[in-house]
Amino acid sequence: MMDAMTDPMTNHVSTHAAEEDIRNESILIYVNGRIVPKNQALISVYDSGFMLGDGVWEGIRLYDGKWAFITEHMDRLYEAAKAIDLDIGMTPDQMISAVLETQKANGMHTDAHCRLMVTRGVKTRPFQNPRLSQQGPTVAIIMEHSRPKLPRPITLATVPHLRGLPMTQDPKLNSHSKLNCILACIAAQKAGADEALMLDVHGFVNTTNACNFFIVRKGEVWTSTGDYCMNGITRQKVIDLCRENGIPVFERNFSLVDTYGADEAFLTGTFGAQTPVGIIDGRQIGTGQMGPMTERLRGLYKALIARS
Repeated sequence: MMDAMTDPMTNHVSTHAAEEDIRNESILIYVNGRIVPKNQALISVYDSGFMLGDGVWEGIRLYDGKWAFITEHMDRLYEAAKAIDLDIGMTPDQMISAVLETQKANGMHTDAHCRLMVTRGVKTRPFQNPRLSQQGPTVAIIMEHSRPKLPRPITLATVPHLRGLPMTQDPKLNSHSKLNCILACIAAQKAGADEALMLDVHGFVNTTNACNFFIVRKGEVWTSTGDYCMNGITRQKVIDLCRENGIPVFERNFSLVDTYGADEAFLTGTFGAQTPVGIIDGRQIGTGQMGPMTERLRGLYKALIARS
């Protein structure tokens, strides 16, 4: 069977490629305090998230009965909600309880992915003004059985779409408004790649449309300054692991020239952890396969998850 996140016409893959799992047809979903079957998990067309992309979200991963770094994910969710002046109406502990309740209802123990979404809620009229959202927030938790399955390293293409300045739409926000990243992904796929490599406003290499981006050069691990990208939790864990294990790591500006000459490249994200990159803009990176540093960091990250 074709991979769930592979395009059968172009053989594109995704950093969120996962094995098919028939159990996902009968999952239960949390919506505003109720846990209901998938086909009953409905949101109003007047909801702010549907109508305007007005909301924030988190992705969390379940390993051996534990939601990895869930406290840090909650901290980021509530910080984002405060930034957009959205009152979630639940404490972080109550939100964690909702996640655990949904997990229990689905009988999940490992290899599950949770997408936790909060919007400003149902609007009284179909217009932009946030004061029209008067019924309180919408909270939804989608939890799926999900084991990553990547048939080959990811290919990237550099696109003209940039991660914006903080005074436009701050790229540090994990918001529902993802159109800029979707357009970047479309441009990359039109160019024959899997996903997009995005630059910052100064032309330095920044991030991809879905994940944080790293390169390895002569034993050193480089990533962007973090000024214009989502400051991913997995990104920070990789930086911390490098520092704890004597691996030189730098948050710095670097160019496409530096990138094309890298020995390795990889992406970080909650779902795929560390995903190898084989080709960028038609140029093979290193051997085109997972490099030794990426493999080492994957091992260190797996050990971190096990002891967390």
